[in-house]
Amino acid sequence: MSAPGTPSFPAAAERRAPLAPWWLAARVLGAVAILAVGAVHLQQYYKLYSQVPTIGTLFVLNFIGATAIGLALLTPIERLAGRYGGLAVTLLALAGVGQSATSFVFLWIAERTPLFGFQEPGYDPTAIAASRISEVAAVVLLGAFLIARTTNHGSSSS
Repeated sequence: MSAPGTPSFPAAAERRAPLAPWWLAARVLGAVAILAVGAVHLQQYYKLYSQVPTIGTLFVLNFIGATAIGLALLTPIERLAGRYGGLAVTLLALAGVGQSATSFVFLWIAERTPLFGFQEPGYDPTAIAASRISEVAAVVLLGAFLIARTTNHGSSSS
């Protein structure tokens, strides 16, 4: 119930304004970047890491998680999940940021010291560049999308 003298708005009018197209582009490009993170990990698993205990398994899990997050972010999850759609999108974007940042940090650690009993002995610089670029892109793009979504600065009316 609204205070005396203030207009009452229906629930639909109280919802946030839709995000502007550039913030939706950040979501889509962030989803593509997280898919690229997974693709690089799958390629490297088959090329180099399938026989490395723990690390090989983590590469496959990275691919599975990145694929699930990326594809879900490309779907109209707000409509599919009903009243929990907004929460689902936020959690998916957070998961994408977390997974990409974790991948970036774990690679950095493995380059300098053993991680799960394994240290990077030398690697394909092209794959490392693709990994780092896609991880940073996913963090930046999905982070920008989350900021726009939570602060509503990306609305087309602002």
